[in-house]
Amino acid sequence: MDRETDQAKRGRVISLVIAGTGLVWLAALALGDTLGWSPRTLAFFDLAALAGFTMALWLLFGLWRARRNNKE
Repeated sequence: MDRETDQAKRGRVISLVIAGTGLVWLAALALGDTLGWSPRTLAFFDLAALAGFTMALWLLFGLWRARRNNKE
């Protein structure tokens, strides 16, 4: 049971990383459009969002491997 709750916590953290990255990215794009930020600044936030989504994918892969190893 302890492994299941640990995996559930990791899943919730991954979902929060994905949702938080998406919300911050959308907020930065909206704020940049309102304030007239340069395309270079907006590209920085695009790259930061890409890094956040990549990290979430890496965490998800680790969770998948942990679940697969627990079944064996």
